[in-house]
Amino acid sequence: MTNLTREETEALIAEVLEIYPEKAKKDRAKHLTVNDQSIEQSKKCITSNRKSLPGVMTIRGCAYAGSKGVVWGPIKDMIHISHGPVGCGQYSRAGRRNYYVGTTGINTFGTMNFTSDFQEKDIVFGGDKKLAKIMNEIESLFPLAKGISVQSECPIGLIGDDIEAVSKKASKELNKPVVPVRCEGFRGVSQSLGHHIANDAIRDWVLDKRDGDNSFQTTPYDVSIIGDYNIGGDAWSSRTLLEEMGLRVVSQWSGDGTLAEMELTPKVKLNLLHCYRSMNYISRHMEEKYGIPWVEYNFFGPTKIAESLRKIAGYFDDTIKEGAERVIERYKAQYDAVIAKYRPRLEGKRVMLYVGGLRPRHVIGAYEDLGMEVVGTGYEFAHNDDYDRTIKDMGNATLIYDDVTGYEFEEFVKKVKPDLIGAGIKEKYIFQKMGIPFRQMHSWDYSGPYHGYDGFAIFARDMDMTLNNPCWGKMKVPWIKDEAAPAAAAAA
Repeated sequence: MTNLTREETEALIAEVLEIYPEKAKKDRAKHLTVNDQSIEQSKKCITSNRKSLPGVMTIRGCAYAGSKGVVWGPIKDMIHISHGPVGCGQYSRAGRRNYYVGTTGINTFGTMNFTSDFQEKDIVFGGDKKLAKIMNEIESLFPLAKGISVQSECPIGLIGDDIEAVSKKASKELNKPVVPVRCEGFRGVSQSLGHHIANDAIRDWVLDKRDGDNSFQTTPYDVSIIGDYNIGGDAWSSRTLLEEMGLRVVSQWSGDGTLAEMELTPKVKLNLLHCYRSMNYISRHMEEKYGIPWVEYNFFGPTKIAESLRKIAGYFDDTIKEGAERVIERYKAQYDAVIAKYRPRLEGKRVMLYVGGLRPRHVIGAYEDLGMEVVGTGYEFAHNDDYDRTIKDMGNATLIYDDVTGYEFEEFVKKVKPDLIGAGIKEKYIFQKMGIPFRQMHSWDYSGPYHGYDGFAIFARDMDMTLNNPCWGKMKVPWIKDEAAPAAAAAA
């Protein structure tokens, strides 16, 4: 199918909405739009960060997922207690492939599940004593843990346990930071509030611990990577480029991050923000309190990498600016070879995206470097400032959808007929059964890294491997009947 005109896209949205009752139709219409690059503020065309419509299949997560699963969980040398029933902790354990260096169970704990395993009696009588006991057990079993965070699940907020008091007492007894995080899953409309709550906990319980300590030797080129969760090694491939251009990465978090790095972040000269949605709150706080500027960057694909390296270098002197140009030139032959190999195989292919965080806009440039076109994109839990950043990256008249329902997404795909879909694990098998090539773009489908020049080569290989896999030509979706079968039976 060729690209839709604005009128055709508007008609498609109206057609998909037709199935809903009037009230639901009116609500969902606010979350679907046709992109218009001339609009400066997305609030004029799309609504976001609202409660999902009851009765539809939303793909969102909860506040606990945003705190434990995204922000706090990857801090590798702390133990994160999932305070509540066992399921939430198990579901959020190790699924995002946050790589780290260390010995698991000794000095790093990222892939382990620590839970208070709430039972009915804990709901009735409270879990404060149980929580205190768990912390003492953790100190005995894992003495090299640098601290503890308490990630509250829904029952904790409902029964009113005082995790702050328990944490303060335990911190004094253990002589380690113990951070209570009020991220009960029922708070807010999605995992986005969990990000905010987690940021506030870092601000209140961690970030100021070394404010009066000047023992750390700083340099004019100190930076921090914030909001890179090192999925498949992303932060490592990004850090390589920054260090090659002459910067010193003092801290990176959460991916492969440590408590000490978080405490040192207020000492840096510039915060480099990868995932704006999940970490803009703490970046703004450090700008207000410590005067540290922050800048967003995008290391997906050579075009955006070069733009970002130059933007980052603009905050420093000529030494770093020359370093940025040197790095871009050093990798030119490498990424030119990747484009020469894969672009002829991918040119003109059309992609629809539906992811969280920053990927619905950040990966557009990488696809375009390979000659592909993103014809629809949307976010699970975006705010309007995310869509403000997306409008200019998307083509005119393309589809933009917020908190898209399972029904809407399937119908859009049937009509637009993309060559490739990039979304999450909940959508993966639906579209594969429809015979459509699919990449899991939350955790890179067990691949990665995708950041940096090295990551771009892997990204290109994976897109080619998925799109041009011969299995799609041999696959017949189960609900399409073989029209020749009845005729052959009749002839027999």
